[in-house]
Amino acid sequence: MAKSASNRIISTPSPYAKKHYLYVQEVGTLQSLEPHISKRQNLNSYLFFLVLDGKGTVSYENKKYQISAGDCVWLDCTRPYSHESSADSPWSLMWVHFNGISARPYYEAYLNYGSQFLFRPRNLVPFTDALTHLFQAQTGKSPLTELLSNKYLTDIITQCFTESKAVQDGEYSMYEKLNQVHSYLDEHYPEKITLEKLSEQFFISKFHLSREYKKAFGSTISNDLTVLRVSHAKSLLRFSAASVESIAQSCGFQDAGYFIKVFKKSEGMTPLEYRKKW
Repeated sequence: MAKSASNRIISTPSPYAKKHYLYVQEVGTLQSLEPHISKRQNLNSYLFFLVLDGKGTVSYENKKYQISAGDCVWLDCTRPYSHESSADSPWSLMWVHFNGISARPYYEAYLNYGSQFLFRPRNLVPFTDALTHLFQAQTGKSPLTELLSNKYLTDIITQCFTESKAVQDGEYSMYEKLNQVHSYLDEHYPEKITLEKLSEQFFISKFHLSREYKKAFGSTISNDLTVLRVSHAKSLLRFSAASVESIAQSCGFQDAGYFIKVFKKSEGMTPLEYRKKW
């Protein structure tokens, strides 16, 4: 008697997809009918799955975890892992094995972000939608299948980054506070902003803020502030007749000379050259 009912599609990516995209290796659904351990290691793949119904266990990094409906799991399959449905409440899963040129950098960034391989999102629908679209794209092969698959895999990864850090044990998380810091920069970029000021504003030590911000956004506060100022300056250069000096001041730069230096480093041209080209 079958231990599970599975509906899967095995896909072989084109050389182009291997070189440029995230690509599907297998995608499908699983309804477990009785306990069955799936155990693998040294598999050149990443596995994302979510539990629709039921419960079970997943073993990873030498630890066993209880998981149930609503949980999501993202694994690096080069490492030993296993998962097993429970006997009293067999689970139903949606899953995808994938890989690609950016798969490992994404996963490493995800872990550096402080996220966990196992998490429970506030909203499962974006994940189920993306997995459904992935399956449909693989079912109806077309010239756009690999491009669409790259898009839906990117959607899943983006949701992993967003949801895995959104809520931690029901407490107000550092993630939410860092989002507030980022919003503050976007609103107050013309002002003089220092780590000390942000530390006082958001009640967090400047050293902790600096470290956690870079971990979350992959950039320093100073760099992001510069990007914001340059972006707003570009808009003013294109859609206003304001002088370079006026734009520099309104975007929070110390003086026009410093603004020109920073702008040229960012865009490879001076503000006036940018205005002429765009």
